[in-house]
Amino acid sequence: MGAYQETYDRSIEDPEGFWREQAELVDWFRKPQRILDDERPPFYRWYPDATLNTCYNALDRHVAKGAAERAALIYDSAVTDTRRTYTYAELLEEVAAFGGVLRALGVEQGDRVVIYLPMIPEAIIAMLACARIGAVHSVVFGGFAPHELAVRIDDAQPKVLVTASGGIEPSRTVEYKPYVDRALELAEHEVGAVVLKQRPQVEATMIEGRDIDWDVAMKAGRTDPAECVEVAATDPLYVLYTSGTTGKPKGIVRDNGGHAVAMAWSLPNIYACGEGDVWWAASDVGWVVGHSYIVYSPLICGATTVLYEGKPVGTPDAGAFWRVISEHRVKSLFTAPTAIRAIKKDDPEAALLAEHDISSMETLFLAGERLDPDTWEWATRTLDVPVIDNWWQTETGWPIAANLRGLEPMPIKPGSPTVPVPGYDVQILDERGEQVGADTEGAICIRLPLPPGCLPGLWNDEDRFVSSYLSAFDGYYLSGDGGYVDSDGYLYVMGRTDDVINVAGHRLSTGSMEAVIAQHPSVAECAVIGVADSMKGQMPRGFVVLKSGVEADADDLRAELVRMVRDEVGAVASFKEVEIVGGLPKTRSGKILRKTMREIADGKDAVVPSTIEDEAVLDDLRPVLRKEE
Repeated sequence: MGAYQETYDRSIEDPEGFWREQAELVDWFRKPQRILDDERPPFYRWYPDATLNTCYNALDRHVAKGAAERAALIYDSAVTDTRRTYTYAELLEEVAAFGGVLRALGVEQGDRVVIYLPMIPEAIIAMLACARIGAVHSVVFGGFAPHELAVRIDDAQPKVLVTASGGIEPSRTVEYKPYVDRALELAEHEVGAVVLKQRPQVEATMIEGRDIDWDVAMKAGRTDPAECVEVAATDPLYVLYTSGTTGKPKGIVRDNGGHAVAMAWSLPNIYACGEGDVWWAASDVGWVVGHSYIVYSPLICGATTVLYEGKPVGTPDAGAFWRVISEHRVKSLFTAPTAIRAIKKDDPEAALLAEHDISSMETLFLAGERLDPDTWEWATRTLDVPVIDNWWQTETGWPIAANLRGLEPMPIKPGSPTVPVPGYDVQILDERGEQVGADTEGAICIRLPLPPGCLPGLWNDEDRFVSSYLSAFDGYYLSGDGGYVDSDGYLYVMGRTDDVINVAGHRLSTGSMEAVIAQHPSVAECAVIGVADSMKGQMPRGFVVLKSGVEADADDLRAELVRMVRDEVGAVASFKEVEIVGGLPKTRSGKILRKTMREIADGKDAVVPSTIEDEAVLDDLRPVLRKEE
């Protein structure tokens, strides 16, 4: 029996014994005696009698153990041409000072702080400062519209809002302050103070009596820095609102204890990174990947984390990622497939790679959306390192399925994130809630209890937690994704269950059609949606974006793609329509807005998610979706 199977079986058969052992990876004020509180299913709590401090585990303990001068954070801004490295001691000093600032503003244990910042060190400093004093942070993606910020303010009810004068894009600056001022006008909840970091590229106008300059406040904070507050393992560390919500937002809660243990276990076992390694998660602190793998996991594990302010292309070109890897000797990069597709689209032959020495790089990890085989193949061939898919959700906070490179590397199967991670009892269920056999598609579910680090609930909304995730099948968490497990135990995630379409009584996965289309050498990316059809219920429509420089006859390409889907998925798919488009609408984290596309195609009043990256792309696509001449 290999290391993976032995570890996985132990985690499922004796979860309390397994997670008692993993708790040793964390420093506690009061060690857990009781591991799992299972008295009120489906509400389970890990380490209910233990106390700790997440910031202490991320910073203080490394300094205490002699790693004060090790690099903790490398800030690399391609948009301002700035580089700065913080040692563990320096980052601790900044965090303690800002903890002092928050405390002086009346923030106490359990109070909330909303953080609305670009990808600058102050974002990480503010998050860790909240953890230090036992406050609950809620990071809202910088640049969100005022209404979206306002509804999150009303839900979280923060004492303080932390922001900056603006964000910097490749071709423009985005002023944050007018958004913040408008959001505070719209919100019913009154925020006590706004702490603002002025950036030289964009100046913000301050409101006297409410707004406080970050740099001025920090001078006072340094004279009275905050110490770590002892919190219960079950106390909330943060609330993160899920993307694309309408009306009342859905606040995912993360606790302190289970989260710290999951973060300490996952980086070395899944990602094969640890103390002293340079790790780069090219995401945003506004997303769960940023919380888990820019901030908490690498710092809890004593690694060096890279905070990158820039894009995969356009800052200045498609070689930006290779420069960062070369300059900082990055061991592993974690990003979204959409970033790799953007690089591939601009530089299909990877000519810019030759300008950079990326020999330090051992692995590329991809997650956040389905990794199509074509992108996997291009990245594997281009970088000559293992390209590893992993699958998880905002709700779980860390991978559900992965190829565990630290525990036991496994053969890679393109299209699969490999196997369930220890702690996750993954089952494929049919519509009756019964387990299906190998290679049979169904709903991907996780038998309760979820492992440490996953959401224990939603912010102030127990009923919605049950109705959204726990009510479909008794004793299971519903992931909302469909897929199957093959005869080798590898999981295949075929897309959201609402991306399963019903064509004349046949249930078909649009994800499987996309996988076929993505194999075509001219296609950069694609989406397939099911649109309403009076005869067959639904019919699939494909939308493809071509690679840069590709000149193909549109009719010939359409015919080729239809034939490929017919050959591989079958005539039953009735796949006949393909449109060549300039771009696909996406969220800022790279997810294609298939549901919005489907609603527009069906003639409905589609609600455009607040997380959309570029609304102009959707505007351009709208007449195509509606088949307007």
